[in-house]
Amino acid sequence: MTPGAASGGGTAAAATVPAAALSLLLAVLLAGCTSSDGGEGPPSAAASAPADRPSGAASPTGQGSPATAEEGRPAVEVPQAPPRRACYRLGYAQVTEPTNQSASVPCGSRHTAQTFFVGRIDAVVDGHLVAVDSRLVEKQLATTCPQRLNAYVGGTVEDRALSRFEVAWFGPTLEQSDLGASWFRCDLVALSADGRLAPLPPPGQLRNVLDREGALDNWGLCGTAAPGTRGFGRVLCARRHNWQAIATIPLSGRGYPGAAAVRRAGEDICRDTVHSASGSPERFKYGWEWPTREQWSQGQRYGFCWAPD
Repeated sequence: MTPGAASGGGTAAAATVPAAALSLLLAVLLAGCTSSDGGEGPPSAAASAPADRPSGAASPTGQGSPATAEEGRPAVEVPQAPPRRACYRLGYAQVTEPTNQSASVPCGSRHTAQTFFVGRIDAVVDGHLVAVDSRLVEKQLATTCPQRLNAYVGGTVEDRALSRFEVAWFGPTLEQSDLGASWFRCDLVALSADGRLAPLPPPGQLRNVLDREGALDNWGLCGTAAPGTRGFGRVLCARRHNWQAIATIPLSGRGYPGAAAVRRAGEDICRDTVHSASGSPERFKYGWEWPTREQWSQGQRYGFCWAPD
């Protein structure tokens, strides 16, 4: 985003600074995936899109059952789907990968990712089997997992946008796909800072967490300084911080209106929002952060309104 920061009780101006891109995706509409076992449905806002998968095709053979054996050869066991409730100690780089083979860890120990949904890839289109690395399959995962995350953590659309919760999704490896695996898993993660994941509590504590009062005081988006100033960095609100994103401001338009236009579109609203929240003092500070052209093209049609915390 291209953030601006301003202060005062009358007119105010925002300063343009270099973009600071949001990591990971926000939730989008659910598209054609089904649970492998009718698993739990269900949520900052958003996971980062996995890199391209290696070429390969999913087999229609179901999980956990032997594939048909050729004459003279033993049947091959189809790789099992991952458990629906499992925890992992992953790094930030790992959650941007299309597959993950890490061993799970006890959920009572330190971990940074929790599987909250396991589904099955629908790799058959018009009677034809599509490759596991196809855009169609990728779209299924990129739409289903964010939607499932929304339902899992609860809250409003704005609560989720202001939170640091994100979703990562993983499918089978090429070798597993060739053996008939067609599952995928959705993992909940939280950003502690740019490029870093936060440790998570036991899974039961995160179900519908954003429905609870004060949840964003711990899991919200905060800053180490005023947006647009030197030293600004995004952090989880549970960490030391000076500013907090207190609202999102929706912007209209089909095409990107330009940085100057989106800056003007939200600045007065943000100023009034912070002024009201601060008890209407004569002088106050606020920060307005608007989307870049790239973020707009990815569907982010809102900016963040910041206030000192």
